[in-house]
Order: sequence, then structure tokens, then C-alpha cells
Amino acid sequence: MRPIKLNVNADTQKYSIIIGSNLISNLETLIKKSSIKFNKYLLLIDRKVPKKEIYKLKRSFKNKNCFIFFIKATERNKSQKTINDILNILLKNNFSRQDCLISIGGGITGDIGGFAASLFKRGMQFINVPTTLLSQVDSSVGGKTGINSNYGKNLIGSFYQPKLVVSDILFLKSLPHREIICGYAEILKHSLISNQKFFNFLSKNIFKILNLKSPYIEKSIFESCKIKKIIVEKDEKEKGLRKILNFGHTFAHAYEASLGYSRKLNHGEAVLLGINSALKFSLQNNYIRYSDYLSIINHIENSKLPCNLKNYFSKKHLNKILFFILKDKKNLSEKVNLILLKKIGQPVFNKTFKVNNLRIFLKKELIN
Repeated sequence: MRPIKLNVNADTQKYSIIIGSNLISNLETLIKKSSIKFNKYLLLIDRKVPKKEIYKLKRSFKNKNCFIFFIKATERNKSQKTINDILNILLKNNFSRQDCLISIGGGITGDIGGFAASLFKRGMQFINVPTTLLSQVDSSVGGKTGINSNYGKNLIGSFYQPKLVVSDILFLKSLPHREIICGYAEILKHSLISNQKFFNFLSKNIFKILNLKSPYIEKSIFESCKIKKIIVEKDEKEKGLRKILNFGHTFAHAYEASLGYSRKLNHGEAVLLGINSALKFSLQNNYIRYSDYLSIINHIENSKLPCNLKNYFSKKHLNKILFFILKDKKNLSEKVNLILLKKIGQPVFNKTFKVNNLRIFLKKELIN
């Protein structure tokens, strides 16, 4: 299948997303075709990226001014210390604003790389090579960068668009099935907030997608990126419409933080739990039509995707979950700002709820 190209026209930067197989072997050519020029570049690489792919990447470059920094891409390392380490390399080796930081890894690596690039001399060139399904369909699109703090996830960051995104399907072949499910969570989310037809496609082809069958996986990535790019083009800095991309995420981020970002629950699994919680809360508050609610729940359960909150939490976690929900960056007051769903393809946003409403809801979810 030939590479697919999707152009993003954000206010601050126009760039292309290229989706295809074995693109990494021709990365330098793709960069030149995108009219991106630099003398030095730093490759920020997740240690989990297969060595054979790193070899292909290094071989594709003929530029000798290459520096490499490997990171262990965990939520704990998505920190100010890691950012400082990257900035020190750039400063020590006299990088300029016209030079480039190239991130090769999942969403954590991309978030760290993009944030470091945005800070260095107030902004250097940044190219993102997402290697997980989650990062290919979500975090690599839209320019959100950031790190975590003791108060929650992604609370320190910036909006900084890349110059190019290259999504190579071959990277996905090396991922465990759990990581594929992690990425599928965001694909599903995009269909729910924007496109009934795409949701129907997912429902019909879920197992082909999870098994990375072509052209189903390419279509899923492309359609998911297209939904997000349309939203980002209308609202780059998340002042209004872009908030709908957080459907399920207020719950999800709180679930992750409550477990200390442990391996017990990865981001995509948390998003699936968060989608489930947001759907139930939508139903409880008479927003969503029951037929749509049932279609989504049946899809999640029939596909054997994580959806049972009690497999991860008990009543003792309630106060901690509520603490992190209150710290969510969408909140502008003591009330909680939630993205809910009216029907498939039609989200409801800018709805606020008292903390006690969330307490009663979650207590019921954790006990029953």
C-alpha cells in the first residue's frame, strides 16, 4: 500500500502526516521533500524501539552532525529532569534554533521531545516519528507537548507543532497486543466524538484492526488523524471545540495518577475505562440516547476491551481519584468540567458538575 499523506494547517504551523510502511528507511528523503533543512540533529529515542529500526534510521541519514539520546519512556520519566538532560545536550553541543530534534518513540517520547524543542532558544525544529499505535493516532497530531508533575498528568507543557510526522506501520509489528489495544482506545474515542460511519467501520472490522491487517489498520490511523486534524485546525489552543478530544480523559487521567502511573494500567486502558465512565455518567444525567449507549458498550464488551473499573480499583481509591479529577486542567472553578456524549458523533462539552455528583457516581461504580 502506498504512503498516505494528510496535511495539517494549524495557525502556527503547516505540516504533513505521512502514513505508510517501511518509511523509516527513507526518512532523510521524506524530510528533504518536506523542505526541512538543518545542520545538526538530535535523535531522541525510546529504548524500546527495536535496534534494527534504529539502524535503518541512522543509515538513512548522511549528515554526520548526529547526536543520540536514549530515554526510558515511562510516565515517571516524563519529568523536568529528563527535559533538563535534553536541553543540556543541545546547549553543550551548540545547537541553533534552525537545527532539529527528532523524536522516535511513543507518545511519552513525543511529548518530551516536543516540549524540549519548544523551550530550546524559544523553539527549534521538531520532527515526530511515532512508533506506537497510540502516538500515531493521537499524541503526534495537534502539537500538545508536556510533562507530568506530582499534581497530575501533563500539567506542565506547551502547544508546539512539529514540522513533520512520519507514522511507519512497521513499528507496530513489534508491539505487544496490549499496546495495540492502548492505541485503539483513541481511535474509538475519535469515532465517538465525530463520526458514526467510522464507528460502524470499527465495529465491523475491530479484530482485523487489532491484528494490524492491511488496509484496515492504515484506514483506521488515517481516519483517526483526519478527525483530530479537523478539530485542531479549528481550535489549536483548546479554547473551545478541541476540548471534545478529552472525552473520557478526565476520568482516565485520574485513574492513571491514582495508581502512580503503574504498569497495571496503561494510558489506553485508562482511556477505555474513562470512556466507559463518561458514557455511564452521560446516561445517568440523561444526555445520551440509550440505543447509542448500548451500541458502544456492546462494542467494547464484545471486543473484550478493558471496561470494568473494579478490576483496577476499590472503594479505598475513591478520594484519590476525586483529588486528581479536581486537578484536571480543564477545570476553571471548584466544579468539574466533563466532556459527555449525546449520541455517536455528537459530544457535549462545557458542562460542569459538583464534586459530590462525581463522588456519588464513582462510589456506586466501585461498590456495585
